[in-house]
Formats: sequence, structure tokens, C-alpha cells
Amino acid sequence: KDGESAAAGEPSRGAAPSSGVVVQVREKKGPLRAAIPYMPFPVAVICLFLNTFVPGLGTFVSAFTVLCGARTDLPDRHMCCVFWLNIAAALIQILTAIVMVGWIMSIFWGMDMVILASKYS
Repeated sequence: KDGESAAAGEPSRGAAPSSGVVVQVREKKGPLRAAIPYMPFPVAVICLFLNTFVPGLGTFVSAFTVLCGARTDLPDRHMCCVFWLNIAAALIQILTAIVMVGWIMSIFWGMDMVILASKYS
């Protein structure tokens, strides 16, 4: 039986696992995703609620939190640039909500806001 499993490519129970080690895993975000602000948790939940029922509205509200000092994953960009990136994301969500793509994107955007808020606090 041990010979059959070794021949089939399965590792035997006594064999050591491969010696590969993952040192660091980092998610690479595009500029729109990196522009999502780190907000207080209650504000993020309100934005998720707004995005669920009116696509893009919560993203539009979150753009103004950037002007109020909320930080993002784009530290090298100016505050106004990040604000306009969030406005662009809101417009994309509003314009594509007709074909449901924007609505789904809006809900996921709101969930990302809540996830970032929970990591921040």
C-alpha cells in the first residue's frame, strides 16, 4: 500500500513537508480601492447601509471624510486627489447600477469600508 501511494504521487505519512516558507503576503490595491478612507466604525456602517439601498451614496459620503482628515492607503497623493478618486468611484457605482454591476460594486465597497474601520479601531 505504501508503494502504491508513493507511486501515485502522494506523500507518505513519515515524509517531511516541503521546505517552502511564505515570508510576506501583501494585497496590491488599485488606486480606487486604495482611496477608500479609514473611517470610524459607525460612519462606515452608515455608508454601507447607504450603499446597499442607494448605490454610490455611501461612497459619496465617504469622500467627504477624506476632507475631514480620514487617512487612506494612498499617503503619497494629495487630499483633493483622493477625494476626487472617491467621487469617481461613486459616479461609477451610480452609472452602472442600472445593470446591477454598480449596485454589487457599491455593496462590496461598503463592506470594505466596514472591514477597514474594524481594523482601524
